[in-house]
Amino acid sequence: MCKTKYLRFLFFILISVSVFPVSAMADLNIYSHRQPFLIKPFIDIYESKTGNKVNIVYSSKGLAQRLKAEGELSPADIILTVDMARLAVYADKDLLAPVSSDLLNKTIPQNLRDTENKWFAFSKRARVIAVSKTSDDLELIKDYEDLADPIWKGRICSRPGSHVYNRGLLASLIYNNGYDAATSWAKNLKANFARRPQGNDRAQIKGIYEGVCDIAIINHYYFGKLKFSENPEHREWAESVRLIFPNQDNRGTHINISGGGVAKYSKNKEEAVKFLEFLTSDEAQNLYSSINFEYPINENIPLSHELENWGIFSQDSMPIVKIADLAPVSQKIIDIVGW
Repeated sequence: MCKTKYLRFLFFILISVSVFPVSAMADLNIYSHRQPFLIKPFIDIYESKTGNKVNIVYSSKGLAQRLKAEGELSPADIILTVDMARLAVYADKDLLAPVSSDLLNKTIPQNLRDTENKWFAFSKRARVIAVSKTSDDLELIKDYEDLADPIWKGRICSRPGSHVYNRGLLASLIYNNGYDAATSWAKNLKANFARRPQGNDRAQIKGIYEGVCDIAIINHYYFGKLKFSENPEHREWAESVRLIFPNQDNRGTHINISGGGVAKYSKNKEEAVKFLEFLTSDEAQNLYSSINFEYPINENIPLSHELENWGIFSQDSMPIVKIADLAPVSQKIIDIVGW
């Protein structure tokens, strides 16, 4: 190994040891893009049921590059992430190990797992439209395409288009309507913004509450998190909006996934597979529904009372892998229109 590569590996090993104590190296080590509050309930139950210690590194970006640089010396056993495109990055970089599990194959629908069994979906999230309860004309909004109508000029809030959630939504518009129509939609959507794209999905609901805008595109579960937040101000934000599940009279609402896989160089693959199987269990799938307000991938799991109250909706049948396939095209359009 050349000196540069040796120093790079040594650097990452030192970082890994500082995060994962030497005494815990035989335990389960997870690299996670998922926010701590979304995954902690699952970790707590798994540790309680198995007696095994789970160590986690959280980061919104850079984990794939880190895993690749660590190579065979990586301590990671599992990768957990959000968005199909991010999962595809790990698969494309050959950072995930193929998994043989009859339970995973039986529980997870074929369109929500990799053909080579390198990644698996564990929950679904819908990209919905949040609208102010105080504006009567918002009943006119039925589809994503309606947001491009100039009657909404100055009334829409959005996080930046380059975020993976918006790239995924735009990928669905490209897939269903074609490149030209998707470009026109993005251009006209931007013309209707009430402010420069900023913040996260919660910030868009806050924008409606504060009267900055009347309409926002969000992932549905953020509404649930705000509605049941311990912060009374957050509950007020949620109370100011209602949700629209778009395109119910045609192709259905766009969905994305959270998912994960076993790290290619995991030293604890057997335990890693057991953890993935746990995430598809009735107990874990009910957690996704009742605590995270995400939709379970296990079709035998009933929805939580809260999700049922929001309404059963038709989902876009676009193959989930198309989110990853069309991500570069989505980003190109986002750059062209300046979203």
